[in-house]
Amino acid sequence: MANRKGQRRSFGSVRQLKSGRWQVRYRDPETGQLRPAEKTYPTKSDALVALAQIEADITRGQWSDPDAGAVNFADYATAWLRDRKLADRTRERSESVMRLHILPTFGAGTIADVSTARVRGWRGKLLAAKVGEPTVVKAYQLLRALMNTAVDDELIRRNPCRIKGADRYDVPERPVLTVAEVFAVADSIAPRYRLLVLLAAFTTLRFGELAALRRRDIDLEGLTVSVRRSQAELQDGRLFDKAPKSAAGIRAISFPAELLDDVTRHLEQFAAPGRDGNVFVGPRGGQLRRSNFRDDWITARDAAGVSAELHFHDLRHTGNTLASTAGASTRELMTRMGHSSSRAALIYQHMTSDRDRAIADRLGAMIREGGGEDTPG
Repeated sequence: MANRKGQRRSFGSVRQLKSGRWQVRYRDPETGQLRPAEKTYPTKSDALVALAQIEADITRGQWSDPDAGAVNFADYATAWLRDRKLADRTRERSESVMRLHILPTFGAGTIADVSTARVRGWRGKLLAAKVGEPTVVKAYQLLRALMNTAVDDELIRRNPCRIKGADRYDVPERPVLTVAEVFAVADSIAPRYRLLVLLAAFTTLRFGELAALRRRDIDLEGLTVSVRRSQAELQDGRLFDKAPKSAAGIRAISFPAELLDDVTRHLEQFAAPGRDGNVFVGPRGGQLRRSNFRDDWITARDAAGVSAELHFHDLRHTGNTLASTAGASTRELMTRMGHSSSRAALIYQHMTSDRDRAIADRLGAMIREGGGEDTPG
């Protein structure tokens, strides 16, 4: 570093304190003023090595202001969440995870206080407290994303969230029904929900996608169900329709011809009127809610004698397994399910309607073989 006369100005110095320890002082590359290093050293040699390291970091452009991370974590996290572009339900979930599982540990400190050791200890305590593993993974992913932004903002040098495997968990194997068991559940549930069960299994639509279906989304001649939206529910009970997460979520799925009578009967007896009427509604004609449907599901599941661990969403897994048995390729399965990811955009292609029709026809044959075709509605 040179002064105005072109002479090299001293980069820094070391000096011994009254305590006997050695202090490093160096010139801040932004202000040119001498500043003390973050810590002191037991010997002069240690201090000189530290000074040389600081000078090397500044020369390589790798130095960061130690005071930059002295930003209150809670304030930074609040602003960070506020400025992110998130869907309403995702924002609600993220704010809840932040409030319940991240801020109690890190909120009172600074961004710079978050170390890898503290992150590891925090995660371990959450798991020890029996917080669900999916929630712990979500909390870790949220904290890591926040700290990535702190790195980008040059508040810290490295992201402290570096725990291998902490960003994922192994999903336990879910139950898979046979065709006969699917119809057993459909036969046991209230008639207005029979088609809900059948479409969940044989088109692999999610509950939110089924709840958002309108009459105009059902093509009785083409034997397809078109997914254009999905219903979501906020914690305060508000329901709203949202667009699929990606273009892959907007799709037309063929259903087996063996379900046509069920589809027609349901539209005649239970769907709301008009082209924009909901296909599935509650007993009083209101929008279908997952929470209100749960008791009907459990009752039907138990009456059918299938696994007590079976969730409604497992019908989607069942349908995917059945479609695979029917000969669908991985690419066709993922398209049928509305799968989307950065990799899938390159790997998977939209299958042709003819192949989708063939999958639905094979599923229909499985229904006939499983004894579901003559089951009363």
